[in-house]
Amino acid sequence: MFSGSIPALVTPFAADGAVDEHAFRDLVEWQIAEGSSALVACGTTGEAATLPKEEHFQVVRWCVEQARGRVPVIAGAGSNDTRVAAENLRAAKEAGADAALMVPPYYNRPSQEGVFQHFAALAPDSPLPIVLYNVPGRTVTDMQPATVIRIVGAFPRVFVGIKDATGTLQRVSEHRAALGPDWVQLSGNDDLALAFNAMGGVGCISVTANVAPRLCAEFQAACVAGDYSRARALHDRLFPLHVALFADASPGPVKYALTRVRPRFPPALRLPMVEANAAAREAVDAALAHAGLA
Repeated sequence: MFSGSIPALVTPFAADGAVDEHAFRDLVEWQIAEGSSALVACGTTGEAATLPKEEHFQVVRWCVEQARGRVPVIAGAGSNDTRVAAENLRAAKEAGADAALMVPPYYNRPSQEGVFQHFAALAPDSPLPIVLYNVPGRTVTDMQPATVIRIVGAFPRVFVGIKDATGTLQRVSEHRAALGPDWVQLSGNDDLALAFNAMGGVGCISVTANVAPRLCAEFQAACVAGDYSRARALHDRLFPLHVALFADASPGPVKYALTRVRPRFPPALRLPMVEANAAAREAVDAALAHAGLA
C-alpha cells in the first residue's frame, strides 16, 4: 500500500507562531514534484506534540488538499489515551487522510498486553488503515515482534504496515517470516534504510527527504530495481546528512537545512523545541555540500 520515499513533513511556523499555510502547501508541492511517493503530516518531525487537535487536523487537511490525490497522505494520529486515539482516527478520516500513523501509548508505559489491547480496541471501528509506528526512543514503549505479529494477525485488514525506528534490523526478518513478504515494512531510520530494504523493507518514512526529496526518491527506486550499487552510492552521498539532521534535537537541524535549500522556508520551531545549535548547523552545512545540495 505504501512504499518508496515518504517524508515525515516538518510543520512550518510563521513569525507569530501560527502554522504557515503557504509555506506548508509549498513544501507539499515541492515534495510531490521531486518524487516523494507519499506524505506523512503531523508526525514527530512535524512537531505534532505542540499542535492542538484542531490545528493538527487542519494541517492534515491542507496536506490532502494540496496533494489532490497525486500521492497518499498518512496522518499522525497516535495518543497515549485509547479513547483519544480513536477520536484522532475519525478526525484523520474527516480531514481526508488515506491512512493513519500510530505509535503505541507513550508515557504510560503499558505492558505488551496493554499495547495489544490498545490497538485491539481501535481496530473494529477504525475508519482508516493503520501503519504502526514503533519508536521506543520517543515513546519508551517498544512493540516487541511477537506483539506486532499478534496485532496484525488479529486485524490484518486494518494494520497494513509498520514504520520501524527501533534500529534493530533483525526485526525486518522476524516480521517478514511471520507476516509474509507483502506486509509493508518501512524504515524509520534514514541511516539504516539501505540495510532495511535489503532485508525486505520497501521504503522509508524519512526525515532527510524533507531536504533531499529527489535523492531519497532515487535511492528508493534503486533499491526497488535491485541496483544496490547505485543505492549504495546514493546512501554514501546522503549519509552525512542523515547523521547531521540529528546533531541536535530534531527537527531543529532539518528546519535549518530547509532554509539552506529553500531560502524562504521559515526556521521557527515551537517551544520546547529550539533552533539548531552552531555545531549542528555546521554539520548540516558540511553534509549539504557533500550531497551536492548547497
